[in-house]
Amino acid sequence: MTPRVPVIDIGALRASDPGAMRALAREIGVAARETGFFAVVNHGVPADLIGAVFAQSAAFFAQPLETKARVGIEQSPAFRGYARNGYEQFDEAHPADAKESFDVGPDRNLWPAALPGFQPALQAYYDALFALTIEIHRPIALDLGLDEHFFAPAFEGAIAIARLLYYPPHPGTFDGTLHGAAPHTDYGNITFLAQDDAGGLELQMRDGTWIGIAPMPGAFVCNIGDCLMRWSNDVYVSNLHRVVNRSGRARYSVAFFGDPAAAANVECLPSCTDGAHPPKYPPITYGEYLQRRLTAAYPLSHT
Repeated sequence: MTPRVPVIDIGALRASDPGAMRALAREIGVAARETGFFAVVNHGVPADLIGAVFAQSAAFFAQPLETKARVGIEQSPAFRGYARNGYEQFDEAHPADAKESFDVGPDRNLWPAALPGFQPALQAYYDALFALTIEIHRPIALDLGLDEHFFAPAFEGAIAIARLLYYPPHPGTFDGTLHGAAPHTDYGNITFLAQDDAGGLELQMRDGTWIGIAPMPGAFVCNIGDCLMRWSNDVYVSNLHRVVNRSGRARYSVAFFGDPAAAANVECLPSCTDGAHPPKYPPITYGEYLQRRLTAAYPLSHT
């Protein structure tokens, strides 16, 4: 793990020590302001659950394309299910991403019939990561000068997404065009990423250089998303990142996008504005904001 991406022990979330929680809030706050990226350990999500999800992911993506297409995202008005290689394109400056994915949300999911262990593993993982999302917003709120439970109402009925990702092998050299995931920022509040050992996740530093974020067993890589950056009036940083699979073999990862509820009102936090720092963005519901982003990234219209 590069030293420029701090590793933070978040065990204080499960303790009752106010001092430890304040210290955790400071650690997260520094990382959220400087690069928007950090890794978390001692997070409480069982290793066997993470392993089970990776096993189900490998089994799903190993199926024939016509089998995966039966649960294709084109069939879902809620952006659930399977997206084929080349389906997602973040901007026209880059070719479509060289990856496959499968999205699971709180409802209206599509499930592959041939894999009986898939749904229970994904639902258990979703529940665990959603609970962790709620908990990590406690030190975030404290760092931003808010009540510890400020964000909790915004996650009632949240539309957080768990995404399985498969990146086929790339050539050993990278010509700057074809990405597993082209440079982008995430839409929501916070992302938790579990990686296999293939590597490939890269973060853009302030000087424009890219650094790799090496896999770390048992850790989640976390990053701040655009919604939380907007909420905090750009106090927190939602930073560009990308995936380039140079490993010469398949890469698997599992992302959990900690998005709030569609009805959540996203407007400048009172602690993040003053006379010298007026609000930069008008209020908007998260649902409206997300829809704008999704329709820009996906080529097919959804109703």
